[in-house]
Amino acid sequence: MSKEFLSFTSNDVEITDIKPVYRGFFTMNQYQFKHKCFNGEWSDTVTREIFERGHAVGVLPYDPVLQEFVLIEQVRIGALATSSSPWLIEIIAGMIDKGETAEAVCHRESMEEAGIELENLTKALSYLSSPGGTTERLHIFIAKADASKAHGIHGLDSESEDIKVHRVKENTALEWLENGHIDNAAAVIALQWFFMHKTQLLEQWQTS
Repeated sequence: MSKEFLSFTSNDVEITDIKPVYRGFFTMNQYQFKHKCFNGEWSDTVTREIFERGHAVGVLPYDPVLQEFVLIEQVRIGALATSSSPWLIEIIAGMIDKGETAEAVCHRESMEEAGIELENLTKALSYLSSPGGTTERLHIFIAKADASKAHGIHGLDSESEDIKVHRVKENTALEWLENGHIDNAAAVIALQWFFMHKTQLLEQWQTS
């Protein structure tokens, strides 16, 4: 590549205004900003509406004895426009409330969404879900769990959740990943990370 990356400093972006445009279940703010260009000049003022929903965790429970994942299924209205069904196979996930740690959210959400306890909670990575339109960062974890205890319908009535728990064999999950049956970002990224790091992860769990 002939073009070099811009070396960022706090002086390279100037936010001139942040205006609330919607407050509901989620929040939308309008940002106006200028930024340093690759040619060294400054941009004109850029206006963007940004989805503000906070930050989240996703956790992929795995049973190394049964060689099964615990996955969940729930309706996602945003999938309706482009998917054959809005019921998606996902990993356990939840928003990080003020004052909570990401690890605490993993344990809380695993009980709320799947009725299981986690062991050997391991941070895999974090990523920006869609930085062109939202500030949200997701923190992905892998954990050991007893898949035999995972069953039933879960979720909080106060959050209109209707969540079905699935025990999924490792080879089935890999097949679903490859054929696109699993097509939401958090689940794809978590499963790909697991399969890339499985050997090291299980060795780490054995020695911890």
